[in-house]
Amino acid sequence: MDQVIKDLWNKLPTPLRNRYFITAIAFVAFMIFFDRHDVLTQIHLQSTVNKLEQDKVFYEEQIQREEEKRLDMEINQERFAREQYYMQRNNEDVFIIKEEENN
Repeated sequence: MDQVIKDLWNKLPTPLRNRYFITAIAFVAFMIFFDRHDVLTQIHLQSTVNKLEQDKVFYEEQIQREEEKRLDMEINQERFAREQYYMQRNNEDVFIIKEEENN
């Protein structure tokens, strides 16, 4: 049995028999697959960061739109009340016209 292992060891190319090369390969394999910050974890974290950045951009746009609506409402309070809450003055008729969507 011992002779079989020695024969297999001698059939390997010389760089693969070097103990420093084997140690380096083991270290790289450990860092890629078994370490706390392995490659799969880094990929998952990067995808999470990308999603959060997209969400940030989306919410910043939403904030901008809502801020514009708020400023518009402050300037045109009467129009806002009439359109949103169907308020009217005394002796005034309000007609609501809704456009139909063609599908």
